[in-house]
Amino acid sequence: MGTHPWQRWGWVMGGVWLVFLAFPIAGVVDSGESRPRVVAAVLLFVAFAVVYIRGFRAMAGAGSDADVVRSGVAHLAVLVLLCGAIHVLVGPASVGGGPYLVALAMFVLPMWAAVGVTAVVLLVTVWLTAVSSELADSWYLPGIVLLVAVVTAVVRTIERRSMLHDELAAELTVTAERDRVARDVHDVIGHTLTAMSLKADVAERLVATDPERARREIAEVGVLSRQALAEVRAAVGGIRSARLDDEIASAARVLVSAGIAADMPTDLTVVDPRHRVVLAWVLREAVTNVVRHSDATVCRVVLGPSSLTVEDDGRGPSGLREGNGLRGVRERVDAAGGVLRVLDASPGTRLVVTL
Repeated sequence: MGTHPWQRWGWVMGGVWLVFLAFPIAGVVDSGESRPRVVAAVLLFVAFAVVYIRGFRAMAGAGSDADVVRSGVAHLAVLVLLCGAIHVLVGPASVGGGPYLVALAMFVLPMWAAVGVTAVVLLVTVWLTAVSSELADSWYLPGIVLLVAVVTAVVRTIERRSMLHDELAAELTVTAERDRVARDVHDVIGHTLTAMSLKADVAERLVATDPERARREIAEVGVLSRQALAEVRAAVGGIRSARLDDEIASAARVLVSAGIAADMPTDLTVVDPRHRVVLAWVLREAVTNVVRHSDATVCRVVLGPSSLTVEDDGRGPSGLREGNGLRGVRERVDAAGGVLRVLDASPGTRLVVTL
């Protein structure tokens, strides 16, 4: 998926604050130390800035959390050595590196270790400002260290949460796509295989008494199998869509093949075009369930502007267990902001969808 933008460019945010190294460098220049010491200290501050930036960039290139910590510890150790060398050369001006040690630690170390580094840097800063006459007016330095620690901790927490959110969002997207494919394939296969099974049974019964009609039924089984293959491919490719007029005609054929009288609507213009695809999917699964489970003799379908009712005179919903098909229908209806109800029609079952 590539490197997270924060990991790739986060060093820029860290590098912006290097402008404040100008203050300790100015203090070194005005310290009254010999020129060689001043030049050496300035060069060490430049090296400090380079190592600091390199530590952030190494964090982006690290392959794992362990690599980040290992690289971070190495860069922090070099920064501490540079601060020590600056202190030897020009004294307490080295305190200017403290906030940068805290900032880098917060991003490359575990939180407990970063807090430990912050505590040590804070204590050293307080001690230096207390014992050094040169820092007598720099009482604000411990506050800066503490402020940097708090701000970087908050940024780190937000960054980690953002990355976790992105990972979870990606997983949810994959899961939703899997559910969509499973639902579409189930709806396509369940309906079409039911129709093929019914037509094969009819052909078997008629092969001796009406060979011509048996041949037509077998030919329709072949058509249905090719249609099912095309629909499965479309479902996997994410382009499968149901047409209400096609589903009405298909439902009538399947019901008749199963020996169930079909009372189907003839005027589809009453249906709001926004709802036709969802209602078509619901009709397909509802009729499949009637054929499979109801033992009905009549099935009636009623359409409204934003509703669908499928009613049969079969065994009724008592003891009905919601399987994958009905669950898939409910998910489609919920996603469209609708309500699905399965009611006892006494006798029979009434399925009502309102969008």
